[in-house]
Amino acid sequence: MGLKEDGEASLHEIDRFDDGVGWIAYPGETMERASHALAVPNEEGDADDVWVIDPLDAPGLDELLAEFGSVAGVVVGLDRHKRDAAEVATRHDVPVYVPEWMTGVADAIDAPVRRFGRRLADSGFETIRIRDSSLPPWQEVGLFDGETLVVPESLGSAAYFRGDRERLGVHPMLRLTPPRAALGGLEPDRVLVGHGVGVHDDAPAAIEAALNGSRSKAPGLYAKTLRTAIGL
Repeated sequence: MGLKEDGEASLHEIDRFDDGVGWIAYPGETMERASHALAVPNEEGDADDVWVIDPLDAPGLDELLAEFGSVAGVVVGLDRHKRDAAEVATRHDVPVYVPEWMTGVADAIDAPVRRFGRRLADSGFETIRIRDSSLPPWQEVGLFDGETLVVPESLGSAAYFRGDRERLGVHPMLRLTPPRAALGGLEPDRVLVGHGVGVHDDAPAAIEAALNGSRSKAPGLYAKTLRTAIGL
């Protein structure tokens, strides 16, 4: 099992609910890079627009997206998550959406780019500036519509994110500075993350536990990661 795989992808569905779905394109990799599609009623109310978040492409993806509606846009939620955004957007003839404050991303995307601010166009999702930092370089936007919260990187459920008895964990690099101001106090029905399967039951408690235990559980998580790395 590699940290990050490439080559031929295999669509592994996760996080399905009435208004969305997720997938992992390389199920065997340690990073468990996850992508999502969220469906919202269009302005006419006669169909659903589908917003694709941080996608990795895979055979069968277009058919999966079509189950939920027509693709309205592709979103980059983290400056490092350009992934296959341009390819998916080009195939569906839609723009790639990037936060107006995120730098160093738009010029690297080979597709039309649109900027967004406090709201993601007409999607119904409000944006959360989770992190905008130069040390370490990290620009991340969250999306929240009152029910579904999308956190591209700061929280995850892949094994290397999670400390003891955690369903969600803070990213190892942020364990000492967890994003409490950005994510604390939110009460979503579900949390979708960029690495691993989302949390669909008692999501607010999972977020609170991750943020509150971030520092105290850091030594154990780092020790577990080290043991895994050296094969103990």
